[in-house]
Amino acid sequence: MAETTVTAQQETRIQRLRRNPIADLLFRMVREKPLGTIGAVIILVLLITGIFSDFLAPYGFNEPDLWARLAGPSAKHILGCDNLGRDLLSRIIYGARISMIIGLSATTLNVIVGTIIGVVSGYIGGKFDLIVQRFVDTFNCIPALILYLTIMAIIGQGIINLILVMGISGGIRTSRMKRSAVMAVKENVYIEAARAIGSPTWKIMTRHIVPNIFMILIVSFSTGIGGVILQESTLSFLGFGVPPPYPSWGGMLSGSGRQYMIQAPWMMLWPGLALALVVYGANMLGDAVRDLTDPRLRGGLGRYGGTKEQLLKKVAKRAKGLREQ
Repeated sequence: MAETTVTAQQETRIQRLRRNPIADLLFRMVREKPLGTIGAVIILVLLITGIFSDFLAPYGFNEPDLWARLAGPSAKHILGCDNLGRDLLSRIIYGARISMIIGLSATTLNVIVGTIIGVVSGYIGGKFDLIVQRFVDTFNCIPALILYLTIMAIIGQGIINLILVMGISGGIRTSRMKRSAVMAVKENVYIEAARAIGSPTWKIMTRHIVPNIFMILIVSFSTGIGGVILQESTLSFLGFGVPPPYPSWGGMLSGSGRQYMIQAPWMMLWPGLALALVVYGANMLGDAVRDLTDPRLRGGLGRYGGTKEQLLKKVAKRAKGLREQ
């Protein structure tokens, strides 16, 4: 009886010592991936700026001050004004909202579409998988920028159109990665057991397949945000993205930004700096999440990370703490 009590106490102690997987990921990121932590802070600042842009911006994004046309940085206009007298700081802050909306929405749609195609194709297999993958191969043969420009020229500009075009086409392009994960997961014994007891296909895919590739979806989401923001800025720069007068960092670099680049260099400097900083932060965050969740990049030591010697020290310390209990 005493032995059972001790075992139960030890089990309770172990459960307490275990951290939540998300909390564990954040803790290890701060400790092991400083660049990833900086990237997370940059993305967090982007989110806060986008959500509270109405309160943070000193002026409206389309509010002109004709007496301040092409004015340089000053106490009244910290980052200067554009050729119409609009405050650049306000337009960059409102541009963060557009980047946040498009980046998160298009990336979410990307992951959903890619997951549906990858899970269904990978799990069903056979001729269905062969046909779907040949379609994906054909789609991937078309350069992404040319495809985006062609579709946007047909359906027109707009935030919704941008989200749909980049989200759906991006999901098709990344579906092969999800399919590869599904092909590995579906060979496990618990999938065979679910089939043996007569579980329907949709239930197996939603309850057994998707939860076991969830970390891959998280990595896909975190690594895709920077690319989507950069693609949106590219399309806006070329005149096929967010229509004026809505502020887009890529649109601010194009048009008047190029026209007055010599006379008012701040018109291109600040939007370009904001875009580079956010894309850098998103890429660093995505790389850190990938490194922390992929056991192949951690020497096969699971969620603990580090070297074998560090893992042995952690195990010895944990055992000593349990003995003291």
